[in-house]
Amino acid sequence: MITVITGASAGIGAAAALDLAQKGHQLVLLGRSRTKLDAVAERVTAISDSHPKIITVDYASFASVRQAADEIRAHCDRIDVLANNAGVMVPHRELTPDGHELMIQVNHLAPFLLTNLLLDRVARVVTTSSRAAGTGKLDISDLSRNGRRWNGWLQYGDSKQANILFTVALASRGALATCFHPGVLRTGFAAGTFMMRLLTLPGMAESAETGAGRLVHLVTHPDGTDHPGRYFVKNRPQAVSAASGDLARAEALWAASAETVGLTG
Repeated sequence: MITVITGASAGIGAAAALDLAQKGHQLVLLGRSRTKLDAVAERVTAISDSHPKIITVDYASFASVRQAADEIRAHCDRIDVLANNAGVMVPHRELTPDGHELMIQVNHLAPFLLTNLLLDRVARVVTTSSRAAGTGKLDISDLSRNGRRWNGWLQYGDSKQANILFTVALASRGALATCFHPGVLRTGFAAGTFMMRLLTLPGMAESAETGAGRLVHLVTHPDGTDHPGRYFVKNRPQAVSAASGDLARAEALWAASAETVGLTG
């Protein structure tokens, strides 16, 4: 099994890499930090004698995503699973060099681009979403929240709702695509925000390994192929809001995303 994992340098991406390596998967690990990826690769090799392919990528740059896709295609004739796991939450508004709000680019537009550039070789797609999608009020005509009041957590919710809609649209195209809520985890995600300090009080958060187990479940279990287009919580498919599950909205988001990342024409 050849599995590509984004956001593999830390947190649930790194933990999932170790679990999947023990299960015999050949891994392609993507992340921003070569140093951190090397450390994960060393741990993978120590427990499995396999040597992951490492690719550095900056999701704030579409050019970097395209270069990473080229490297993956050169390395892999087929991809059994693409795990879209990279993500970010920032409390203050930031723009990428491509001119888009950081969270919508890193959490949705960049994985949308990478997935499309690899889709002809991918058998299964698993995307890390979040229950924060329930707060999302995604405006497909204003993905970067240029014309709406700024709130970091609301924008994060928009980007996570986009993950679910992307999964719905992938499934409508015949892809074996699922997404999931990893849980509230002790990973350093959104470190320093009041919300995460509150949610990760002692006894309230789960380990990175627990969240990784939910990713690994959809990578390895028939649930990852038997329920295309579905959103999972604790390894069970869950209903989503009408805004998150509507195919017409999913198609509208696909069209807007394709234009934004330069896949049209």
